[in-house]
Amino acid sequence: MTALTRLVAEVERCTRCAEHLPLGPRPVLRISATAPILIIGQAPGTKVHASGIPWNDRSGDCLRDWLAIDRDTFYDTRRIAIMPMGFCYPGRKNGGDAPPRPECAPAWHAKLMKVMPRLDLILLVGSYAQAHYLGDACGKTMTDTIAAWAKHGPRFIPLPHPSWRNAFWREKNPWFARDLLPVLRQRVHTLLEA
Repeated sequence: MTALTRLVAEVERCTRCAEHLPLGPRPVLRISATAPILIIGQAPGTKVHASGIPWNDRSGDCLRDWLAIDRDTFYDTRRIAIMPMGFCYPGRKNGGDAPPRPECAPAWHAKLMKVMPRLDLILLVGSYAQAHYLGDACGKTMTDTIAAWAKHGPRFIPLPHPSWRNAFWREKNPWFARDLLPVLRQRVHTLLEA
């Protein structure tokens, strides 16, 4: 058993915040020592919790469209790793999903990053991932952070959450599709073809 396999098994057995999880613990992640791309999202929704497959919902369809890749490529762990800020479904709050549990990232992210030595690109999907990884380099708003995407590269590219709830944000910020997505797609395809 490799260090990566042991670590993933340890994460999958995690119950640190079980008392706060309405559906119980079910950590969802896909980690690989060979992947050049890592997607860091927020936390699984109910559909992902039920299936155990990250981004297995409409948001995932939108994200795959942004990356211009198909499901097979997206779920090829040799090429793309997936790790949320919170590994389990956090429940509901204020009409939507609750924020990711705060225990996960400090407990697991650094350890998991150590077993992924080939990462060249980390997609920070949503404000929780951006705040954790960009810190003071974040703008005052998520829009400011994403608008300054070029200054966070080449390692990081911040993205909004691809939820239907953010459709209005995308309409209001046409530069996202016009300027950022072509660069993102080119970068992803270059890394996947290497």
